Amino acid sequence: MTSKGLKHNASLGIARYLAWVSLVLVLCLSVVLAIVFGNTARESLISKQRSFAGLLAENLNHQIFIRFTLPTAVGFGRIALGQPAQYERLDQVVQTLLHGMHVHSLRIFSQTGMVTYSAANKDEVRSEAFVTPSVTEAAASADKAIFDIDAALPYWEAFFRFRLEPGTFYLRTTYPMRIDNRLGSSEPSGALLGVLEFSQDITSDMAAVIKFQWSIIGIMLASALLLFLLLIFFLRRAEAALALRMDEEQRLLRELHQHEKLAGMGRVVAGIAHEIRNPLGIIRSSAELLLRRQKDADTANTKILEAIFDESRRLSQVVSDFLDYARPRQPAQQPVDLDRVLREVSAFLEAELAQRGTTLAVEFPPDAASFVVAGDKDLLYRAFYNILINAMQAVGKGGELRVTARWMHEDGRELAVLSFSDTGPGFPPGDRERLLDPFFTTKDGGTGLGLPIVNNIITSHGGSMALADAPEGGALVRVTLPAMAES
Repeated sequence: MTSKGLKHNASLGIARYLAWVSLVLVLCLSVVLAIVFGNTARESLISKQRSFAGLLAENLNHQIFIRFTLPTAVGFGRIALGQPAQYERLDQVVQTLLHGMHVHSLRIFSQTGMVTYSAANKDEVRSEAFVTPSVTEAAASADKAIFDIDAALPYWEAFFRFRLEPGTFYLRTTYPMRIDNRLGSSEPSGALLGVLEFSQDITSDMAAVIKFQWSIIGIMLASALLLFLLLIFFLRRAEAALALRMDEEQRLLRELHQHEKLAGMGRVVAGIAHEIRNPLGIIRSSAELLLRRQKDADTANTKILEAIFDESRRLSQVVSDFLDYARPRQPAQQPVDLDRVLREVSAFLEAELAQRGTTLAVEFPPDAASFVVAGDKDLLYRAFYNILINAMQAVGKGGELRVTARWMHEDGRELAVLSFSDTGPGFPPGDRERLLDPFFTTKDGGTGLGLPIVNNIITSHGGSMALADAPEGGALVRVTLPAMAES
């Protein structure tokens, strides 16, 4: 991997890390905002409830004074709730005032902290067990309502409850009951008569606040998740684009390296061809001439001459391969019938195929005459010949070779696809990527230039060659060539 690729990977890694950090931050922010907004809404709600409760306490104090305290003081001479008649009268006044006010409980305490009236349970009268610090404070010096929240469970626990039971939260209001002087004095209130305490169920309001907080969290979570998914989507798109770019860069680097090798090899081959080819030709022709003179002789000299002739011919072929690969010939642009070329190759290999017991099947569509490409017939003949020779050597005796042809449309072009398959062992998986590299070979005595030369021929025609394993086993060479352009 190049340094540029490493930098891109590092950048994507940082971006992926930032995406996760952003998700965590948004989640934390959503929780914080939910708490802040929820607390604000809760305080606003409780403030309104307190205002309403304060007005209710003031109204109760006024109405009790007007409708009970004054008439009772005039009728009985003094207030004595121990008398059933006075207690029943106060209870009627209170029940009338509380109708429709959603008050859960109401108690009136004396200045000493004893319950003198209870709207919910008459058995609480004369008890001091219900005295709270707020009652004591209101009896001592308070001149306004005191508010407390009575909760059956902590707010954080109620936050995670699916449903809150009625009576989970109460707003308890404690109010000092005084003589109402608004009718005949400049002072709105006079002497303390007792302490009024009542409770209101605010569970439904608190549930609404909790629901509001969960709505904030849900909206923030959904937004964070959407943002995170978008970031991951774009990161994956960027990774895919980077992978393609890096593959293309690696391909260009391989091609550049290949061209550098070709340039260096071209200079070397030029020297080899000049220094070796001519002497090698003389050696080959001389050995061939001497062999003809001793055609029927079976001597040691004859075997030596045959060895000299065979090796000189092999070396001449190696030099020719070097020249063909280092200085490839530019193909002619003439109509070439692929079916005809393959039939000629098959006819040339017929004797050798029969000797090895190998079968070759060439399968073209019914309209085989349409498989015409622009190119060099001789070069394509050599390419197909080399592919089939390699396949024939790979399958050994009794193997099967097969060539199929079809048309394919890609990127607006019409391509002829030739598939060469065999029943041999296939390409070594670890070496498949290197088989098109020059000088790499898996054969003893091979030059490693056969497939590279074939690849050069195909690519010089604007086509491509791919090596793979056939689905039914064996090797598969797929050659793709552009169709002949219509004039």
